[in-house]
Amino acid sequence: MLFDLDGVLLDSTRVVAAQYTRWALENGLDPAVVMKAAHGVRTMEVIQRVAPHLDAEAEMRKIEQREAAADKVVRMPGAVELVNSIPAGRWCVVTSGTRFLAVTRMRRFGVPIPEILVTADDVKNGKPDPEPYLRGAELLRVDPKQCVVVEDAPAGIRAAHAAGMKVISLPSTFPEQELHEADVVVAGLPSIKVSVDGAGGPLVVTLT
Repeated sequence: MLFDLDGVLLDSTRVVAAQYTRWALENGLDPAVVMKAAHGVRTMEVIQRVAPHLDAEAEMRKIEQREAAADKVVRMPGAVELVNSIPAGRWCVVTSGTRFLAVTRMRRFGVPIPEILVTADDVKNGKPDPEPYLRGAELLRVDPKQCVVVEDAPAGIRAAHAAGMKVISLPSTFPEQELHEADVVVAGLPSIKVSVDGAGGPLVVTLT
């Protein structure tokens, strides 16, 4: 199983919105336009899209340092219980954030850090390109067609499908009607149960 981080294991929506709004106003940009470009996409690509005249590397560091220092992030209900029910090495996190931001947030807000973590630093092309999820499958040493992804954003759903994976989506960031491309939408992580079929066998995912 492959999990997005923000909006799936951690609820950081308010922090992301606050920091992008602050950054947009500092640079004379429309916060609504910036936010529309932001969800599920790497910070670098957001900046390049909405403010190509700025130094994207420097601005990315500024935004992510602020996000890492923010307090209003909480674990999603059921996140710890779900990932702890999956054997080590059988799940990973695939995030559009940097490794610094992902590790800082998981450590600070109590989400287990997986053995395998794919971040913005590890790929050339971010979501909705399939590269991040294909990289996750490669590191898990599993056929992408045998993977299930948990996502909250259309960009991530498209990335996972382009990688040949099934997608369970949560309406945590976007309303359910905007997640129609997912294979299934569930109310929250407690609706997802994972077991192992035999010793070392495949994961069995059931939805309640």
